[in-house]
Amino acid sequence: MLRFLTAGESHGQALVGIIEGLPAGVEISQEYINRQLSRRRGGYGRGGRMNIEADEVRVVSGVRNGKTLGSPVALLIENRDYPNWEELMSPGETTGEGKSVIRPRPGHADLAGGMKYAHRDMRNVLERASARETAMRVALGAVCRRVLEEFRIRIYSQVISIGAVRAESIPVDMNNIDQVMATVEASPVYCGHRDKSIQMVDEIQKAKQEGESLGGSFEVGVLNLPPGLGSYGQWDRRLDSRLSAALMSIPAIKAVEIGEGFASSEQPGSRVHDEILYNENRGLYRATNRAGGIEGGITNGEKVWARAYMKPIPTLYRPLTSVNTRTWQVETAQVERSDICAVPAAAVVGEAVTAWVVADAFLEKFGGDGLEEIRANYVTYLDYLGRVWQWKRTLY
Repeated sequence: MLRFLTAGESHGQALVGIIEGLPAGVEISQEYINRQLSRRRGGYGRGGRMNIEADEVRVVSGVRNGKTLGSPVALLIENRDYPNWEELMSPGETTGEGKSVIRPRPGHADLAGGMKYAHRDMRNVLERASARETAMRVALGAVCRRVLEEFRIRIYSQVISIGAVRAESIPVDMNNIDQVMATVEASPVYCGHRDKSIQMVDEIQKAKQEGESLGGSFEVGVLNLPPGLGSYGQWDRRLDSRLSAALMSIPAIKAVEIGEGFASSEQPGSRVHDEILYNENRGLYRATNRAGGIEGGITNGEKVWARAYMKPIPTLYRPLTSVNTRTWQVETAQVERSDICAVPAAAVVGEAVTAWVVADAFLEKFGGDGLEEIRANYVTYLDYLGRVWQWKRTLY
């Protein structure tokens, strides 16, 4: 139902995004999108680039009088740093090699991308492989988030670990999501536990002093989803498959689990599967949600939640050993301006790609050309669930 493309280099003129398949009538504003972009810029451990970029979006097409038209929506984010790089990144002839990348960084796309595309200057690789591209994905995800909010579907994230410091996940539901997210966003590392936040900041400071970088993990969740999104009919229609792929597409993410995926692999079935219960007040429900709200690739009516695990950023200020691809001599790897830790920012990106996947599945199920048509389809489906399956929907 939904398609999107992004374009742009890290130090190029701008990032561009286009979404096709949005229904008409969804309220969207540049201020709303910029709010999500501001969250991505935050988080302790970010580099100097965040002091330069404002990350303010411009809606170029597809919106009029504050509402989507049903036609493609095009977004633009200008790179403020481009004037400092124009001689090197101009689409026309450049003035010289400048900051050529010839000592690829272990862990980055530099070398593999250079070999694939025959780029001797691997700046041609890193400019697009850079996580700078995720700014546009956050903007596109904000538009999808607005579609979901029309149906009171909410998305959250929280940082679970940075380096060796790990916090317990805070349970989130429709009753406390605003309070939890306020606490998370008040933390310099987007963690809901104050003491753990302090320890995480200390861990990042130590890594900076040692010329190191740090990874970690975050949780993302979706509340108030009905059962029935996704399908077991084909491998690529399973919602957990699509969600995992989207989270894995975030730069530096190396592992994803849906629900208690890792812990479930170590337990017998009786301690893993969520028993199905019923009473007249609640209808069908589960007392636990170890499955992460997805069974057989389909939402089961419980909260959908997943965790993503991020490796340390490849750029180190005490660089690892590499090879100079001009002289074939062993040297230290290239050093580029970089973050020390970007796990909090990655959590915001995780919300954005989750919004995209869920909105796509939602429109597959309830699709229409305009918002009111989709709303009518949705209400009819909820009525069916209540009459036939005794599933109680009280939040819409």
